[in-house]
Amino acid sequence: MSSNEISADPAGTGPFARPVADARHNEVVSPSSLVVHFPASEPLKLDCEQELAPFAVAYQTYGTLNAEKSNAILICHALTGDQHVHNRHPVTGKEGWWDTLVGPGKPVDTNRFFVICSNILGGCMGTTGPASFNPATRRPYGLDFPVITIADMVRAQVRLVDHLGIKQLFSVIGGSMGGMQVLEWAASYKDRLLTAIPIATAATHSAQNIAFHEVGRQAVMADPNWREGNYHAFATRPSAGLAVARMAAHITYLSEKALQDKFGRGLQDRTARSFSFDADFKIESYLRHQGSTFVDRFDANSYLYITRAMDYFDLEAAHGGKLANAFRGTTAQFCVVSFTSDWLYPTRDSKEIVKALNAVAANVSFVEIESDKGHDAFLLEEPEFFATIRGFVNAAAAKHGLAAPGELV
Repeated sequence: MSSNEISADPAGTGPFARPVADARHNEVVSPSSLVVHFPASEPLKLDCEQELAPFAVAYQTYGTLNAEKSNAILICHALTGDQHVHNRHPVTGKEGWWDTLVGPGKPVDTNRFFVICSNILGGCMGTTGPASFNPATRRPYGLDFPVITIADMVRAQVRLVDHLGIKQLFSVIGGSMGGMQVLEWAASYKDRLLTAIPIATAATHSAQNIAFHEVGRQAVMADPNWREGNYHAFATRPSAGLAVARMAAHITYLSEKALQDKFGRGLQDRTARSFSFDADFKIESYLRHQGSTFVDRFDANSYLYITRAMDYFDLEAAHGGKLANAFRGTTAQFCVVSFTSDWLYPTRDSKEIVKALNAVAANVSFVEIESDKGHDAFLLEEPEFFATIRGFVNAAAAKHGLAAPGELV
């Protein structure tokens, strides 16, 4: 094994065993994106009543911030996303994860807006998380990293926005866990955003979603290479456990129809059953591929921490048991979006958000997009979704005096 590799599986066996290049680890300690470091004298106060210091926030920007600093849009990423919205990913080499929505001439037009996306607190792409070095021990935090919440993630984003000198964001946009961050922004920083676009999300995590996350966490922790979260010290990774966690989660991102239409009961690279436990079916092969590629770009402990943060998210409980209280006094304009085949965050969750906003007379639009692609529809080619976002963003920009490219205000 070369000096710049570690073993994903010391035994060298199993469908997820492979050498692991340094690229992912390099992104933890020296990200390929912009990064701001907050010193020990500027700690981040967390919901667990601990302080995190020093800490870093890694981020990307696209477009140009105008002289008034009034055209900034913050994109909030989901569980396994990162800051690389509209550029080639430094580890996987793939295009940006929301390249369909963000870019020149796209619904979130970088010719018009200054788009920011940061890696969340607890992530593994340069923002401080469990894979980052603990200054007290000069080793990766591992399970010494404090348990975090969605609100903590947003506090770190606020510090970044302050660092950039932006007093008010034109919009905060995000899907899934990114949508939770949007709701937290709208509830806790009402004067810091003009518009909010929560997509395919919920104001609280359901028992079913907590259950799926717990299955994933237990898969990671049951892997002997997890080593009580201290796997970095042994130059190993719980690759098999993390891959299974990803496989289970990935099922929830798709609809039954999408799975059936794409895979059905088709066999993978064979004409008959093998009468073994190999991946006979195309869906088995697909899920194994999703698992094996995921472990190359994501940290297992980050997965534990981030899923726990999602499970703890309960905007209603945080505001006296009444969701409407979270939005009382807001002046932001909202566009809430759901998808018909999303059973992870079904339309009823979005309607609860809309109901709460209506209860405080907030300016809210709601669109349910017809789609058979499941939860992941917000990341895929959905023309009605693109039209919805483009229309809302352009109308709000015109209302607030932000000229389109080539136009005069």
